[in-house]
Amino acid sequence: MPRVAAIDCGTNSIRLLVAELTHRHDGSVDLRDLHREMRIVRLGQGVDATGRLAPEALERTREALTAYAVAARRKGVERLRMVATSATRDASNRDEFFSMTRDILGVEAEVISGDEEARLSFAGAVGEQDPDDGPFLVVDVGGGSTELVLGTWDGRQADVRAARSVDIGCVRITERTLRSDPPTAGEVADGERLIADTLEPAFADVDVSTARTWIGVAGTMTTLSAVSQGLPEYDSERTHLSRLTRAELDDTAHRLLSADHDERAANPVIHPGRVDVIGGGSLIVRVLADRIADLGGPSDLVVSEHDILDGIALSLA
Repeated sequence: MPRVAAIDCGTNSIRLLVAELTHRHDGSVDLRDLHREMRIVRLGQGVDATGRLAPEALERTREALTAYAVAARRKGVERLRMVATSATRDASNRDEFFSMTRDILGVEAEVISGDEEARLSFAGAVGEQDPDDGPFLVVDVGGGSTELVLGTWDGRQADVRAARSVDIGCVRITERTLRSDPPTAGEVADGERLIADTLEPAFADVDVSTARTWIGVAGTMTTLSAVSQGLPEYDSERTHLSRLTRAELDDTAHRLLSADHDERAANPVIHPGRVDVIGGGSLIVRVLADRIADLGGPSDLVVSEHDILDGIALSLA
């Protein structure tokens, strides 16, 4: 049972999964979690405005990667894969980032395309689903981009039918439109228009009307579930495979967008690194929910704790 490590470096957070791979007789692969960890490093801080990775953002990322390298060694990891997404694709000084990751981890970080990111997220998200509930629409709202991927799952293998990534995420929408604390009604309306316009090419490529189940993955989605449930502390067992109706999504987004920084920070389920951007993330999910329903897709959102990290780990099988 080989041990592998997957690292996902996004615009807002960097996450680690160490897992054991088990090969079944039917050719499928199971993952057994040994360690999961997430740190908010805000690598994409200011990239939209400056085109460069900020020195302090690189330093936060260096500290996280150093800790992850130690954890991987202690767990006896044999193979490691790191993928990097939106922020590094956009930065003029990205060579600094890649040199740093190579020195710390001993492997090259991969800048994957948005479509590959979506496919990995899909593979990680559908593994526990009943194949009869497909086709599945998997959506990942990150810091700098949002991925939509449509496909099926037969219990052993995921089959992707369509995927599209667009450059809108919780950090970008916050920096571009939600500048007040809390944002004004005008800023929220501007944000909704920008989100809808940016998402439209994704809906042109991904026919959400054929989906039977909508699955949301990664930190924005899991945080919305925890907030909606009113959990006293973050509990991944309570958020994993939870279901949110459109009304619950609308109510949660309204509460987050109406709250100021201190009110959001006082909520024990919101990670300190998400306090500034969770309102923007909730707005993206609200626009997504409305548009998916308008196009004839599923109205309820199923939240999964399993996502691109699991897909990266499975790719090492």
